[in-house]
Amino acid sequence: MAEVSSSIFESFLRQVEDYSPAIESVEVGYVTEVGDGIARVTGLNNIRFSELVRFSNGVAGIAFNLETDIVGVIIMGEYDTINEGDEVRPLGRIASVPVGLGLVGRVVNALGEPVDGRGPIESTEFYNIERIAPGVMERQNVNRPVQTGLVSIDGMTPIGRGQRQLIIGDRQTGKSAIAIDTIINQKGKDLYCIYVAIGKRRGEIARLQALLEEAGAMDYTIIVTATASEAAALQYIAPYAGCAMGEWFMENGKDALIVYDDLSKHAWAYRQVSLLMRRPPGREAYPGDVFYLHSRLLERAAQLSEARGGGSLTALPIIETLLGDVAAYVPTNVISITDGQIFLETELFNAGTRPAINVGISVSRVGGDAQTKAMKKVAGGLRLDLAQFRSLAAFAQFGSDLDKATQRQLDRGLRLTELLKQQQYQPLALSDEVALLYAGTRGFLDTLPAHRVKEWQAGFLRAFHGQYAEIADAIESSAAVSDEVEAKLRNAIEEFSASFS
Repeated sequence: MAEVSSSIFESFLRQVEDYSPAIESVEVGYVTEVGDGIARVTGLNNIRFSELVRFSNGVAGIAFNLETDIVGVIIMGEYDTINEGDEVRPLGRIASVPVGLGLVGRVVNALGEPVDGRGPIESTEFYNIERIAPGVMERQNVNRPVQTGLVSIDGMTPIGRGQRQLIIGDRQTGKSAIAIDTIINQKGKDLYCIYVAIGKRRGEIARLQALLEEAGAMDYTIIVTATASEAAALQYIAPYAGCAMGEWFMENGKDALIVYDDLSKHAWAYRQVSLLMRRPPGREAYPGDVFYLHSRLLERAAQLSEARGGGSLTALPIIETLLGDVAAYVPTNVISITDGQIFLETELFNAGTRPAINVGISVSRVGGDAQTKAMKKVAGGLRLDLAQFRSLAAFAQFGSDLDKATQRQLDRGLRLTELLKQQQYQPLALSDEVALLYAGTRGFLDTLPAHRVKEWQAGFLRAFHGQYAEIADAIESSAAVSDEVEAKLRNAIEEFSASFS
């Protein structure tokens, strides 16, 4: 018994002798003021900009204002239970989100946390939400198309992989519909999509998810949400979080498309956060760096050079205008940053022209570089024909006084306008777009009554995929229209038009 107690004593003694106290230095701050999703914290002298912190109630925050004695923190969740004097601990890492293929098909919030009820995200890699855009020498020309499936866009304002194309217009003019059509049309085209919903209702996001699932588009899509009921801080960081997810695809040699819906609400959220942080307001009460807010986001979209893997990130920012005022502060800022804009007009929308694209203001600064050879060949005269039609349309009511050439331009413009109308969420294949534009721009529809153009289109597309399927296959496989294929296409249109009654 004495031997056992002796061995126990020796064991304890060894443990005491081997013990060396470890001193861990942890910086702790304390809340001095809290309210409206903002906390002012003292004691965090070594914190970095955009570093994550954790409040005593478990809610995370981001260091936003770094002043001499006080750190302004935006709270990423409920702040009702945070009180003056509460402890705040820095987490030692910059705000980041999970990235990788594990996010595809999921709905996540601005912090990358799943909100679709399908379990945790399978990801081991994280990217900072704020990252430096690729430099000039790391990029190359935008020369590969993003097919939207919308004839008016693919024909007149084409979008290339790596481009930043703005979608702008008043509310309820079909801005989101264009972006969703583009996502649906990427099925089988090896392009991953990220849809960032900023300030939208939860019901809208649920409908969007159901729509994309029905179209089979969630197989290659990530939805990032910061709903209207969430903190302004989450709406502010959501686009940067979505962009970081898209950059993972770009930097791994893949192609990605990101939709920011919309940056007007993003600017409002940033204005709210900045004013609460007592930053000096400027024009329309926006802080002075509101231009930098969007430029540092949109510049991250790029077509990388072959040395960097050749991946791309295409951005489709959406901006909402008020009464068509494109000269307002935020719209002009974003127009100057992007590579072109698609302007949607309320009058055209109400007149039944959908998508309601104003041809005169809409432009793509990448132009024909982002078009396939087939589209470039058939759509060359489209913009000119429509521009001439718009300039002459005011005189249409005096049709009896017009010469034959002018009347011919008006007739063709009417038929082209009908041809460019499309049903929502029904994007067309490249071969269909090429065939329809060929028929319209080459004058095959000039003698057809304008009100029967859509009827002719529906019948022709059925025949095109039936008895003329080899022409469609030839256009799809080569993305070009050879002389032989053009002759076959011409014959097909003439044969069908002759039998159409």
